[in-house]
Amino acid sequence: MRDLLKFGMVLLAGTSALLNPAYAQEKGTVYYMVPTLLDEFQTGSVSALEMFLEQVGYDLTTLNADNKTDLQQSQMNDVIALAPTAIILAAVDFNALAPSVDAAREAGIPVIQFDRQISSTVSDFTSVAGTIEIGYVAAEEVERLLTEKNGSVSGKVLQVLGDPGDPYTLDIQKGFEERMAEFPEIEIISHPAMMWEASNAGTIVSDQLLANPDIDIIFSHAAHLSVAAVAALESAGKQPGEVFVMSSNGAPVGLDLIRDGWMQVEVEQPLYAQAAAVAMFMDKIVAEETIEPGEYDVLGLPSELTIEEWGPTIKIPGAAITAENVDNPAFWGNLQPPTEPITPVE
Repeated sequence: MRDLLKFGMVLLAGTSALLNPAYAQEKGTVYYMVPTLLDEFQTGSVSALEMFLEQVGYDLTTLNADNKTDLQQSQMNDVIALAPTAIILAAVDFNALAPSVDAAREAGIPVIQFDRQISSTVSDFTSVAGTIEIGYVAAEEVERLLTEKNGSVSGKVLQVLGDPGDPYTLDIQKGFEERMAEFPEIEIISHPAMMWEASNAGTIVSDQLLANPDIDIIFSHAAHLSVAAVAALESAGKQPGEVFVMSSNGAPVGLDLIRDGWMQVEVEQPLYAQAAAVAMFMDKIVAEETIEPGEYDVLGLPSELTIEEWGPTIKIPGAAITAENVDNPAFWGNLQPPTEPITPVE
Protein backbone atom coordinates (compact mmCIF):
# COMPACT_ATOMS: atom_id res chain seq x y z
CA MET A 1 0.00 0.00 0.00
CA ARG A 2 2.77 2.42 0.92
CA ASP A 3 4.61 1.62 -2.33
CA LEU A 4 1.45 2.42 -4.26
CA LEU A 5 1.05 5.65 -2.32
CA LYS A 6 4.62 6.66 -3.07
CA PHE A 7 4.14 5.85 -6.75
CA GLY A 8 1.00 7.97 -6.78
CA MET A 9 2.83 10.86 -5.16
CA VAL A 10 5.65 10.67 -7.68
CA LEU A 11 3.10 10.57 -10.49
CA LEU A 12 1.43 13.68 -9.08
CA ALA A 13 4.80 15.39 -8.86
CA GLY A 14 5.41 14.50 -12.50
CA THR A 15 2.11 16.11 -13.44
CA SER A 16 3.20 19.20 -11.51
CA ALA A 17 6.30 19.40 -13.70
CA LEU A 18 4.08 20.26 -16.61
CA LEU A 19 2.30 22.94 -14.61
CA ASN A 20 5.21 24.42 -12.70
CA PRO A 21 8.42 25.31 -14.56
CA ALA A 22 10.33 25.48 -11.26
CA TYR A 23 10.02 21.71 -11.01
CA ALA A 24 12.33 21.25 -13.98
CA GLN A 25 15.16 23.21 -12.37
CA GLU A 26 17.99 21.21 -10.84
CA LYS A 27 18.68 22.97 -7.57
CA GLY A 28 20.61 20.28 -5.74
CA THR A 29 20.15 17.50 -3.23
CA VAL A 30 18.52 17.90 0.15
CA TYR A 31 19.07 15.26 2.84
CA TYR A 32 16.20 14.35 5.16
CA MET A 33 17.33 12.87 8.48
CA VAL A 34 14.25 10.91 9.56
CA PRO A 35 14.27 9.61 13.15
CA THR A 36 12.45 6.35 12.46
CA LEU A 37 10.22 4.62 9.95
CA LEU A 38 8.22 2.72 12.56
CA ASP A 39 5.02 4.74 12.19
CA GLU A 40 2.93 6.03 9.33
CA PHE A 41 3.61 9.69 10.01
CA GLN A 42 7.31 9.17 9.47
CA THR A 43 6.90 7.09 6.31
CA GLY A 44 4.36 9.60 5.06
CA SER A 45 6.71 12.50 5.76
CA VAL A 46 9.33 10.98 3.46
CA SER A 47 6.89 10.73 0.55
CA ALA A 48 5.39 14.16 1.19
CA LEU A 49 8.73 15.96 1.41
CA GLU A 50 9.93 14.18 -1.70
CA MET A 51 6.82 15.19 -3.64
CA PHE A 52 6.80 18.86 -2.61
CA LEU A 53 10.55 19.41 -2.93
CA GLU A 54 10.54 17.90 -6.42
CA GLN A 55 7.85 20.40 -7.37
CA VAL A 56 10.22 23.26 -6.56
CA GLY A 57 13.32 21.69 -8.10
CA TYR A 58 15.17 19.71 -5.38
CA ASP A 59 16.09 16.05 -5.07
CA LEU A 60 15.58 14.37 -1.70
CA THR A 61 17.70 11.66 -0.11
CA THR A 62 16.52 10.15 3.19
CA LEU A 63 18.56 8.55 5.97
CA ASN A 64 16.76 6.61 8.73
CA ALA A 65 18.24 6.71 12.24
CA ASP A 66 16.12 3.83 13.59
CA ASN A 67 15.44 5.92 16.72
CA LYS A 68 19.15 5.82 17.66
CA THR A 69 20.69 9.11 18.72
CA ASP A 70 24.27 8.04 18.11
CA LEU A 71 23.41 6.76 14.63
CA GLN A 72 21.75 10.05 13.70
CA GLN A 73 24.76 11.99 14.98
CA SER A 74 27.02 9.83 12.81
CA GLN A 75 24.72 10.29 9.82
CA MET A 76 24.84 14.06 10.28
CA ASN A 77 28.64 13.97 10.27
CA ASP A 78 28.65 11.93 7.06
CA VAL A 79 26.14 14.21 5.33
CA ILE A 80 28.01 17.38 6.34
CA ALA A 81 31.07 15.94 4.56
CA LEU A 82 28.96 15.59 1.39
CA ALA A 83 28.09 19.33 1.43
CA PRO A 84 24.44 19.00 0.30
CA THR A 85 22.26 21.95 -0.64
CA ALA A 86 20.41 21.68 2.69
CA ILE A 87 19.61 19.29 5.53
CA ILE A 88 16.15 18.63 6.91
CA LEU A 89 16.35 17.21 10.42
CA ALA A 90 13.72 15.49 12.54
CA ALA A 91 15.84 14.83 15.59
CA VAL A 92 15.77 11.63 17.59
CA ASP A 93 16.90 13.69 20.60
CA PHE A 94 16.55 17.45 20.34
CA ASN A 95 19.30 18.19 22.88
CA ALA A 96 21.85 15.70 21.58
CA LEU A 97 21.52 16.82 17.93
CA ALA A 98 22.01 20.55 18.59
CA PRO A 99 25.82 20.35 18.15
CA SER A 100 25.30 18.61 14.80
CA VAL A 101 23.07 21.49 13.70
CA ASP A 102 25.81 23.93 14.64
CA ALA A 103 28.42 21.92 12.74
CA ALA A 104 26.31 21.83 9.57
CA ARG A 105 25.63 25.56 9.63
CA GLU A 106 29.30 26.33 10.30
CA ALA A 107 30.03 24.31 7.14
CA GLY A 108 27.66 26.58 5.22
CA ILE A 109 24.81 24.05 5.00
CA PRO A 110 21.36 25.39 5.93
CA VAL A 111 19.44 23.23 8.41
CA ILE A 112 15.66 22.96 8.51
CA GLN A 113 13.92 21.45 11.53
CA PHE A 114 10.92 19.36 10.52
CA ASP A 115 8.23 18.24 12.97
CA ARG A 116 10.60 18.18 15.97
CA GLN A 117 11.63 21.65 17.07
CA ILE A 118 15.10 22.38 18.43
CA SER A 119 15.10 25.60 20.44
CA SER A 120 18.53 25.30 22.09
CA THR A 121 20.41 26.45 18.99
CA VAL A 122 19.76 28.41 15.80
CA SER A 123 18.42 26.74 12.65
CA ASP A 124 17.59 28.29 9.30
CA PHE A 125 13.92 27.30 9.35
CA THR A 126 11.50 25.23 11.42
CA SER A 127 8.21 23.73 10.23
CA VAL A 128 6.10 22.20 12.96
CA ALA A 129 2.54 21.53 13.89
CA GLY A 130 1.12 23.80 16.55
CA THR A 131 1.86 21.13 19.14
CA ILE A 132 0.84 23.07 22.23
CA GLU A 133 -2.33 23.94 20.31
CA ILE A 134 -2.84 20.22 19.57
CA GLY A 135 -2.77 19.75 23.34
CA TYR A 136 -5.44 22.44 23.68
CA VAL A 137 -7.67 20.74 21.11
CA ALA A 138 -7.18 17.39 22.85
CA ALA A 139 -8.19 18.97 26.16
CA GLU A 140 -11.38 20.35 24.60
CA GLU A 141 -12.21 16.90 23.28
CA VAL A 142 -11.57 15.30 26.68
CA GLU A 143 -13.89 17.86 28.24
CA ARG A 144 -16.57 16.93 25.73
CA LEU A 145 -16.08 13.18 26.05
CA LEU A 146 -16.08 13.14 29.86
CA THR A 147 -19.25 15.21 29.92
CA GLU A 148 -20.80 12.71 27.50
CA LYS A 149 -19.61 9.71 29.52
CA ASN A 150 -19.93 10.90 33.12
CA GLY A 151 -22.32 13.82 32.94
CA SER A 152 -19.61 16.25 34.09
CA VAL A 153 -16.00 17.17 33.40
CA SER A 154 -14.66 14.59 35.83
CA GLY A 155 -12.93 11.24 35.58
CA LYS A 156 -9.61 9.57 35.01
CA VAL A 157 -7.39 10.01 31.94
CA LEU A 158 -4.39 7.83 31.10
CA GLN A 159 -1.98 9.89 28.97
CA VAL A 160 0.53 7.79 27.02
CA LEU A 161 3.31 10.07 25.84
CA GLY A 162 5.90 9.32 23.23
CA ASP A 163 9.61 9.42 23.97
CA PRO A 164 10.52 12.17 26.49
CA GLY A 165 13.45 13.21 24.27
CA ASP A 166 10.99 14.43 21.62
CA PRO A 167 9.64 18.00 22.03
CA TYR A 168 6.58 17.04 19.97
CA THR A 169 5.18 14.95 22.80
CA LEU A 170 6.38 17.32 25.53
CA ASP A 171 4.60 20.28 23.94
CA ILE A 172 1.37 18.33 23.50
CA GLN A 173 1.57 17.34 27.15
CA LYS A 174 2.19 20.96 28.14
CA GLY A 175 -0.82 22.27 26.23
CA PHE A 176 -3.07 19.42 27.33
CA GLU A 177 -2.26 19.64 31.02
CA GLU A 178 -2.39 23.44 30.99
CA ARG A 179 -6.02 23.32 29.88
CA MET A 180 -6.90 20.31 32.03
CA ALA A 181 -5.72 22.22 35.11
CA GLU A 182 -9.01 24.12 34.88
CA PHE A 183 -10.84 20.92 35.90
CA PRO A 184 -9.73 19.69 39.33
CA GLU A 185 -12.04 16.67 39.19
CA ILE A 186 -9.98 15.13 36.38
CA GLU A 187 -7.08 12.86 37.37
CA ILE A 188 -4.35 12.54 34.72
CA ILE A 189 -1.95 9.60 34.85
CA SER A 190 0.99 10.08 32.48
CA HIS A 191 3.59 7.56 31.31
CA PRO A 192 6.07 7.76 28.38
CA ALA A 193 6.26 5.05 25.73
CA MET A 194 10.04 5.08 25.42
CA MET A 195 11.41 5.31 21.87
CA TRP A 196 7.80 5.66 20.68
CA GLU A 197 7.58 1.85 20.77
CA ALA A 198 4.02 0.54 20.47
CA SER A 199 4.88 -2.44 22.67
CA ASN A 200 5.81 -0.03 25.47
CA ALA A 201 2.45 1.69 25.12
CA GLY A 202 0.66 -1.65 25.26
CA THR A 203 2.46 -2.55 28.50
CA ILE A 204 1.57 0.82 30.03
CA VAL A 205 -2.11 0.40 29.21
CA SER A 206 -2.26 -3.20 30.44
CA ASP A 207 -0.60 -2.27 33.73
CA GLN A 208 -2.77 0.77 34.28
CA LEU A 209 -6.00 -1.08 33.56
CA LEU A 210 -5.10 -3.32 36.51
CA ALA A 211 -3.97 -0.46 38.76
CA ASN A 212 -6.78 1.91 37.72
CA PRO A 213 -9.74 -0.11 36.40
CA ASP A 214 -11.88 3.05 36.34
CA ILE A 215 -9.92 4.77 33.54
CA ASP A 216 -12.34 6.75 31.37
CA ILE A 217 -10.07 7.87 28.51
CA ILE A 218 -6.74 6.73 27.08
CA PHE A 219 -4.98 9.58 25.29
CA SER A 220 -1.95 8.45 23.28
CA HIS A 221 0.30 10.91 21.49
CA ALA A 222 0.38 8.87 18.26
CA ALA A 223 -2.05 6.57 16.51
CA HIS A 224 0.30 3.58 16.40
CA LEU A 225 0.43 3.76 20.21
CA SER A 226 -3.36 3.64 20.26
CA VAL A 227 -3.29 0.43 18.20
CA ALA A 228 -1.39 -1.17 21.09
CA ALA A 229 -3.75 0.45 23.58
CA VAL A 230 -6.77 -1.06 21.81
CA ALA A 231 -5.09 -4.47 21.79
CA ALA A 232 -4.61 -4.16 25.56
CA LEU A 233 -8.26 -3.18 25.98
CA GLU A 234 -9.37 -6.19 23.96
CA SER A 235 -7.15 -8.48 26.05
CA ALA A 236 -8.80 -7.03 29.17
CA GLY A 237 -12.23 -7.92 27.79
CA LYS A 238 -13.28 -4.36 27.01
CA GLN A 239 -15.71 -3.50 24.22
CA PRO A 240 -15.46 -0.53 21.81
CA GLY A 241 -16.56 2.63 23.57
CA GLU A 242 -16.31 1.19 27.08
CA VAL A 243 -13.07 3.13 27.53
CA PHE A 244 -12.72 6.12 25.24
CA VAL A 245 -9.54 6.34 23.14
CA MET A 246 -7.83 9.39 21.61
CA SER A 247 -4.64 10.03 19.63
CA SER A 248 -2.83 13.07 18.32
CA ASN A 249 -1.34 12.59 14.87
CA GLY A 250 -4.08 11.54 12.45
CA ALA A 251 -2.45 8.45 10.93
CA PRO A 252 -4.43 6.01 8.76
CA VAL A 253 -4.55 3.38 11.52
CA GLY A 254 -6.11 5.96 13.82
CA LEU A 255 -8.80 6.82 11.31
CA ASP A 256 -9.52 3.11 10.91
CA LEU A 257 -9.89 2.79 14.68
CA ILE A 258 -12.46 5.60 14.57
CA ARG A 259 -14.38 3.79 11.84
CA ASP A 260 -14.26 0.58 13.90
CA GLY A 261 -15.67 2.36 16.95
CA TRP A 262 -12.61 1.88 19.17
CA MET A 263 -11.36 5.46 18.97
CA GLN A 264 -13.44 8.58 19.46
CA VAL A 265 -11.00 11.34 18.44
CA GLU A 266 -7.79 11.86 16.47
CA VAL A 267 -6.28 15.34 16.69
CA GLU A 268 -4.56 15.62 13.35
CA GLN A 269 -0.96 16.63 12.90
CA PRO A 270 -1.04 18.37 9.48
CA LEU A 271 1.66 16.32 7.73
CA TYR A 272 1.08 17.52 4.17
CA ALA A 273 1.09 21.19 5.17
CA GLN A 274 4.22 20.82 7.30
CA ALA A 275 6.07 19.32 4.34
CA ALA A 276 4.63 21.86 1.89
CA ALA A 277 5.83 24.74 4.07
CA VAL A 278 9.42 23.48 3.86
CA ALA A 279 9.23 23.42 0.06
CA MET A 280 7.55 26.84 -0.10
CA PHE A 281 10.46 28.48 1.71
CA MET A 282 13.35 26.31 0.46
CA ASP A 283 14.56 28.76 -2.20
CA LYS A 284 14.78 31.56 0.36
CA ILE A 285 16.51 29.30 2.87
CA VAL A 286 19.15 28.17 0.38
CA ALA A 287 19.71 31.72 -0.91
CA GLU A 288 20.00 33.04 2.67
CA GLU A 289 17.28 35.57 1.95
CA THR A 290 15.22 37.23 4.67
CA ILE A 291 12.11 35.30 5.66
CA GLU A 292 9.34 37.66 6.68
CA PRO A 293 7.10 36.91 9.66
CA GLY A 294 3.35 36.95 9.23
CA GLU A 295 0.37 34.87 8.16
CA TYR A 296 0.84 32.39 5.31
CA ASP A 297 -1.63 30.10 3.57
CA VAL A 298 -0.23 26.56 3.53
CA LEU A 299 -2.49 24.18 1.61
CA GLY A 300 -5.48 26.20 2.75
CA LEU A 301 -4.43 26.29 6.42
CA PRO A 302 -3.84 29.75 7.93
CA SER A 303 -0.38 29.40 9.47
CA GLU A 304 1.72 31.83 11.47
CA LEU A 305 5.42 32.39 10.84
CA THR A 306 7.37 34.01 13.66
CA ILE A 307 11.04 34.87 14.13
CA GLU A 308 12.19 33.11 17.29
CA GLU A 309 15.55 32.99 19.06
CA TRP A 310 16.19 29.71 17.24
CA GLY A 311 15.19 31.07 13.82
CA PRO A 312 12.14 31.47 11.54
CA THR A 313 9.39 29.11 12.67
CA ILE A 314 6.08 28.31 11.03
CA LYS A 315 3.35 26.64 13.06
CA ILE A 316 0.51 24.89 11.29
CA PRO A 317 -2.79 24.12 13.02
CA GLY A 318 -4.32 20.68 13.46
CA ALA A 319 -7.97 19.66 13.79
CA ALA A 320 -10.10 17.13 15.64
CA ILE A 321 -11.14 14.07 13.61
CA THR A 322 -14.26 12.23 14.76
CA ALA A 323 -16.74 9.72 13.33
CA GLU A 324 -18.60 12.65 11.75
CA ASN A 325 -15.71 13.92 9.59
CA VAL A 326 -13.32 10.94 9.40
CA ASP A 327 -13.66 10.54 5.62
CA ASN A 328 -12.68 14.13 4.81
CA PRO A 329 -9.93 13.82 2.12
CA ALA A 330 -8.12 16.86 3.55
CA PHE A 331 -6.86 14.71 6.45
CA TRP A 332 -3.53 13.11 5.57
CA GLY A 333 -4.60 9.82 7.13
CA ASN A 334 -6.96 9.29 4.19
CA LEU A 335 -3.90 9.15 1.92
CA GLN A 336 -5.15 11.59 -0.69
CA PRO A 337 -2.26 14.07 -1.13
CA PRO A 338 -3.07 17.47 -2.65
CA THR A 339 -2.79 17.59 -6.42
CA GLU A 340 -2.26 21.33 -6.89
CA PRO A 341 1.44 22.30 -7.14
CA ILE A 342 2.71 24.65 -4.47
CA THR A 343 4.18 28.06 -5.20
CA PRO A 344 7.52 29.07 -3.63
CA VAL A 345 7.40 32.18 -1.44
CA GLU A 346 9.01 35.14 -3.18
